[in-house]
Amino acid sequence: MPKKRVSPRYLVNTQLGIRLSSHEKLCAERMKHLIKSIDELNKKVSKLSDDVSRGKGSVAVLVALGTIAAAVLGYLNIK
Repeated sequence: MPKKRVSPRYLVNTQLGIRLSSHEKLCAERMKHLIKSIDELNKKVSKLSDDVSRGKGSVAVLVALGTIAAAVLGYLNIK
């Protein structure tokens, strides 16, 4: 039985297909990792913004209490 002759173009396309397939797998894995990292960063940012909001609220309460305390002390020292 005679050997089939394989064209160089067929060999190149086959090798190129294998290379593209492995490259696509690698890129897909990288994208999954990037998406996971971005999701974690979004969670951290939202948590930090909540913490900052709570901190601003507590500072506002402390300033209000300090103002009231200063007003009371000022009123008592005048007499």
